[in-house]
Amino acid sequence: MALATAERADLAALAAELSPAQWDAPTLCTGWRVRDVVAHTISFDGLGAMQLAAVFAKGLLSVDRINDVALGGYAERTTDQLRDLMRTHTRPAGLATGSGGRIALTDNMIHQQDIRRPLGLPRTIPPDRLLVALQFARTAPLIRGAWRARGVRLQATDLDWAAGNGPVVEGPGEALLMAMAARPAALADLDGPGVGALAAHIHR
Repeated sequence: MALATAERADLAALAAELSPAQWDAPTLCTGWRVRDVVAHTISFDGLGAMQLAAVFAKGLLSVDRINDVALGGYAERTTDQLRDLMRTHTRPAGLATGSGGRIALTDNMIHQQDIRRPLGLPRTIPPDRLLVALQFARTAPLIRGAWRARGVRLQATDLDWAAGNGPVVEGPGEALLMAMAARPAALADLDGPGVGALAAHIHR
């Protein structure tokens, strides 16, 4: 939870610096602007069990529809209001605290990169956070990183981390994380004989 709180605080700091044009810019999440991604990262925090059940039911148990339902509650928020919410919700709550905070840590890390990559805003992710996110992404049901990376060996070039068996895919830990999260843009930062197989799994 400490790592997740630090990660969200970093995302809040990024949100505080965005220009009006950047708030409306596209992200790596298809159909979502920066403001949508920012709102999504906190959209489940205040929901209790009954509210979560209602959102899941309205979303017909489809992950994409569930996210859209939760996001709908933030559609009328201004960017200033979203900035304030990010500042006051740096400690994850509710659903995001699952797996000891790993859900919030990994989700916020991936989504921060969803924003930063298209905007050309590089970032060095603290290694202790990135290591936890890389490991969790392999088994998290909604990410299925190990399934996408099946048949290859992922090898970070900037961290002491590797996983899997087969032809090697190597590159920065951030790019490996984003590839496991089905972001094809990350493939350009990876190298090795296993990249083709990984790309094929991502595009399916």
